[in-house]
Amino acid sequence: MKTHPLLTLLIALLLTVSGSVFAQTEMPAEARPIPPDDPRWDWWREARFGLFIHWGPVSLKGTEIGWSRAGERRDKHETVGGIPAEEYDNLYRKFNPVKFSAQEWVDVAKAAGMKYIVLVAKHHDGFCLFDTKTSDYNIMRGPFKLDICAELAKACRENGMRLGFYFSPPDWRDTDFFTADHDRYLKRMHEQVRELLTNYGQLDILWFDHNQGFGENNNPKTWDAAAMFPVIRRLQPDILVTKRAGGWGDFNTPEQRVGGFDNQTPWESCITICKQWSWKADDEMKSLAECLRTLILCAGGDGNLLFNVGPMPSGEIEPRQVQRLKEMGAWLAQYGGSIYGTRGGPYKPGAWGASTFKGSVVYLHIFKWHDGKIVLPPLTGKKILRATALTGGAVTVSDDGKALTVSASAPADIDTLVKLELDATASDLTPLKVILPVTGLTASASNVYQNDPDCGPNQAFDDDPKTRWATDEGVKQATLTVNFDTPQTFSRVEIREEYQRVQSFELQYKAADGQWQTFYKGAGIGGNFKTSLSAPVTAREIRLQILDATDGPSISEFKLTK
Repeated sequence: MKTHPLLTLLIALLLTVSGSVFAQTEMPAEARPIPPDDPRWDWWREARFGLFIHWGPVSLKGTEIGWSRAGERRDKHETVGGIPAEEYDNLYRKFNPVKFSAQEWVDVAKAAGMKYIVLVAKHHDGFCLFDTKTSDYNIMRGPFKLDICAELAKACRENGMRLGFYFSPPDWRDTDFFTADHDRYLKRMHEQVRELLTNYGQLDILWFDHNQGFGENNNPKTWDAAAMFPVIRRLQPDILVTKRAGGWGDFNTPEQRVGGFDNQTPWESCITICKQWSWKADDEMKSLAECLRTLILCAGGDGNLLFNVGPMPSGEIEPRQVQRLKEMGAWLAQYGGSIYGTRGGPYKPGAWGASTFKGSVVYLHIFKWHDGKIVLPPLTGKKILRATALTGGAVTVSDDGKALTVSASAPADIDTLVKLELDATASDLTPLKVILPVTGLTASASNVYQNDPDCGPNQAFDDDPKTRWATDEGVKQATLTVNFDTPQTFSRVEIREEYQRVQSFELQYKAADGQWQTFYKGAGIGGNFKTSLSAPVTAREIRLQILDATDGPSISEFKLTK
């Protein structure tokens, strides 16, 4: 049933009328973020690595949890799901995961070197993996009749594993949700949160989630957070809460990407081991190198990694995923000292690798070498007493006050780990950015933001999406040119743009007669542009001609490949 336009207007009024449950916006003391130096963060920084579990009746279909449910959602989001709501909502009647074992889940997490688990107790589809008294749409009403949250809480306590529950404030199945009767929904939602915080012992994390379709309505008023947060803090004083219930909470959660360096606000990247959050047969799985480097980059950015698996309909975690996690655990068994309990820095992570430190010990995780060495900014004011290649071979390190140069006799395939012992703590060092030299080409641009070399044209060719060529504010036309040492043949172009400001552009090469020839015209880059050319192009000099941009275009990656 579609919501009537007048009802939609009434909802909007309810969200703004003074005196309604939505109108209370002042943040109570209990909702203020836990300060980053509070002891409640100690276990979090020691852990650095956790297991995320997306699971439910939808695993029977092998499609995405929540999002594959078609039907009205009452939250301005498209109904893009492939499973009719009636079918999706009745999957729980057949959901009987007889091979589920909370102990096995905990064993897998421990074998991976993970220190905490976050289970999706309720996703946007509204199905509860716990024994709630607010709804019959839960695990106890299907054939399995076992409270998954209770079983996992018991196994975690018995094995010293920290535990958190993911809880979705949106509920696409609830007929009161985001309607004129939204206040009735809130009573049920708040009661479900109370159940999770009182029935399963001590919890370490409450992982609120929302979907982005709420726009301006995704705020504390929508969830009556001013009433909810004091209850959360009273029931679980030490719990850490995500900032996904209208922005209140303690830590940020970049999704499916490694967060940027931030040693002030705690953060945790949530990333899948495969493509999909919930289980899918033959889903593409990340390589060991990608998995480990993701973890290292998170720690190097001073964040955590919450790595997701989706158990199969039987309740078992897919064997190949278990094997990959065990491989990560084997690496951590050797080199976990460079991850657990460390802080990010003194070098910011990037395509080169990352660094972590603990007191006066700095760990360099090096992914990329140039002519057998890597040159980093100097550790001003610090003396290196000893350097050791933990992954094997010999290492040479010199710091002349202008550059710190590292050479290793046996670079490792995934991560060359170098331990530096300093004469004093590294905690007072300002985080340093690493700019890798770009070899085999010369880049130039018609404009560079404030003539800052950190925004120079080379940044578009360094294989690091976190760096970029940027132009000054107000620039609407610009040129980025690359001149290769030798002619290059390519048939594919990839351009990664920040802010999606480019409206029209041309790709050109310099012909033998010195004239620029256009080989592609585009209406806009749109963030992440990829195209295969109708015919290969061979040239030494290529340029991106931005013909029109809304304001100051910026390119993080410009790749030409065969």
